[in-house]
Amino acid sequence: MALSAQQIPRWFKSIKLTSLVTTTQLGQRFQGPGKTLLHGVSAQPRRSSDNCFLQWGFKTYRTSSLWSSSQSTNCSRQGNNSAQSTLLPSVSEQSQKTQRIPNFDSELSLEGLDDLPPLSPLQPVSEEEAIQIIADPPLPPVSFTLRDYVDHSETLQKLVLLGVDLAKIEKHRDAANLLLRLEFEKDIKQILLFLKDLGIEDNQLGTFLTKNYAIFSEDLENLKTRVAYLQSKNFGKADIAQMVRNAPFLLSFSVERLDNRLGFFQKELELSVKKTRDLVVRLPRLLTGSLEPVKENMKVYRLELGFKHNEIQHMITKIPKMLTANKRKLTETFDYVHNVMNIPHHIIVRFPQVFNTRLFKVKERHLFLTYLGRAQYDPAKPNYISLDKLVSMPDEIFCEKIAKASVRDFEKFLKTL
Repeated sequence: MALSAQQIPRWFKSIKLTSLVTTTQLGQRFQGPGKTLLHGVSAQPRRSSDNCFLQWGFKTYRTSSLWSSSQSTNCSRQGNNSAQSTLLPSVSEQSQKTQRIPNFDSELSLEGLDDLPPLSPLQPVSEEEAIQIIADPPLPPVSFTLRDYVDHSETLQKLVLLGVDLAKIEKHRDAANLLLRLEFEKDIKQILLFLKDLGIEDNQLGTFLTKNYAIFSEDLENLKTRVAYLQSKNFGKADIAQMVRNAPFLLSFSVERLDNRLGFFQKELELSVKKTRDLVVRLPRLLTGSLEPVKENMKVYRLELGFKHNEIQHMITKIPKMLTANKRKLTETFDYVHNVMNIPHHIIVRFPQVFNTRLFKVKERHLFLTYLGRAQYDPAKPNYISLDKLVSMPDEIFCEKIAKASVRDFEKFLKTL
């Protein structure tokens, strides 16, 4: 039905009034504490994130739909005087429709996690967070001491507990690279168990490994083969343990080298198998050291000092160190004992300990006996003093038994030298 010009203002007022009531009712229905009504839209962002704007827009869309629906309802029902009774069912229906619209809040938040930028290493950290940060000290790329790596290496830590002196090991250029590459359970434990079975005590492992840390680079089967070779040459278990303790590098030599060394001493010194075995047990360094000092000393005894071959055999079997002693010390000691003290070769052969004694000690005691008139070294004469007693006794016994004087007199005499 067409409206007259006079009816248009009244109809327009009715629409404005109805719209006002609808807006007021919507505000009363959806507005809660802390919400703001803006252009007929109730919007309250729930989080201060990037998704809040999308949620706010979605709520705006729903409220705007309600607003349009209210206008349509008012236009179709102009004859109804009670706008409230007409709008409330419409709002209820629209609310049910709105509730059937899927909620995208969770989807938007999950999708937004992928778009979040990574945390910057330069991001400020509070004092409370900084206290909770536990940072290990950095591993130095280059160092002159193994001490810097102990906290980072289980191998070094356990070697220290065994008594290994890392300060001595680090002097070798290749030591650090070897030890830092080894794993204790895989590479070291089996070697330690092998040494213990061999007879090396727990308190001896530290000293042994300090001298021969390179044993960890040896194959375990090769080590067992070398021990088996010594056993085949009738070396007892106690003898092998003693040899390994006194010569830590013994097991680092191949079977061929060990066999050549034993053959050299047996042939060069013309010793029996038993005497050769006893010789290397007492001085196992003969199997690991250089042969040049041995060859040189053999020439010195025979050509320069004038000892016979059998005399040399007797002396070295009693004092094996004579094979590796310093050439200069040997000649000086022999010259003083033979030419100053007038002791002949055959007596020196009976007491080769004199070559294993410091020369100044021999000189001090001989001069004191000469001062007292008791320097008599001929066994065929009275008051005979053997070289053994001269060099082996402590000062108190020497003064009381040999010199027949007090230690104080001996000390006073030494001050006159």
